[in-house]
Amino acid sequence: MPDRARRQAVLWLLLLSLVWSYNWVVMKQVLRYSGPFEFAAWRYALGTLVLFAALRWRRVSLRPPPWAPVLAIGLAQTFAFQALVQLALVGGGAGKTALLAYTMPFWAVLLAWLVLRERPSRVQWISLVIALVGLALVIDPWHGVGALGSALLAIAGGLAWAIGMVLSKRVFLRGGVSALSLTAWQMLAGSVGLVLLAAFADERPIAWTPPFLFALAYNAVLASGLAWLLWSWVVDRLPTSVAGLSSLVVPILGVLFAWGLLGEVPSPPEGVGMGLLAIALLVVARARRATG
Repeated sequence: MPDRARRQAVLWLLLLSLVWSYNWVVMKQVLRYSGPFEFAAWRYALGTLVLFAALRWRRVSLRPPPWAPVLAIGLAQTFAFQALVQLALVGGGAGKTALLAYTMPFWAVLLAWLVLRERPSRVQWISLVIALVGLALVIDPWHGVGALGSALLAIAGGLAWAIGMVLSKRVFLRGGVSALSLTAWQMLAGSVGLVLLAAFADERPIAWTPPFLFALAYNAVLASGLAWLLWSWVVDRLPTSVAGLSSLVVPILGVLFAWGLLGEVPSPPEGVGMGLLAIALLVVARARRATG
């Protein structure tokens, strides 16, 4: 890949990190005005409309990709991931939930090894171990992870996202499918599932207040529409292990946003853990440059 395209992919990843990290605060606060499933359904239904509008604007064919991978990716990356993490936020803090959901990169490295035959290098294994130790310190398991149910839901969401990521990478390797088209169609498939889930879930009515409308707009346009498009481009242009591990910056920023805006103050072990996660990011970035 040319250096210019690689640098562009890294810039997209940085922008994506800012949008998604702040959104953990937004998703936590919106639960004051809506149930988790109904908000997720509205978020992705509107996000799907944004992506299909982008398809028309860029004159990309509306012909769907093969339905089998579209349904599988939509079930994992949109339906399961969003339903699980939004439910985890009901009983868990925004920062902790973000960190637990972002066990995704660890799952992604292992799944890419099994499915895509992307064997991790020695340096990538080192970065993985450093990141794992850092994440363990952030979770602080010897003092308990808080609500066990919320923790397990968030980790399951991370696994679901990793499955969707690896399946997307496999589609891109086969060629013939644009990132925008795959993102739009898989989001449509996942959104249908979220709408059905919200329709049968017993939740309180939505309070259509200005804060709720802001959260919905932020999620539909930025966190669901633009951000998932950027994520697909990143997965298409960077190795799966690099894209996955680099995205650990999102939970780090998520913890900082939750600290500053929600008063979720990290403990000393969490601070050390975030430092180790930052070191892991530097290690994997150096490995990416070395492999050129």
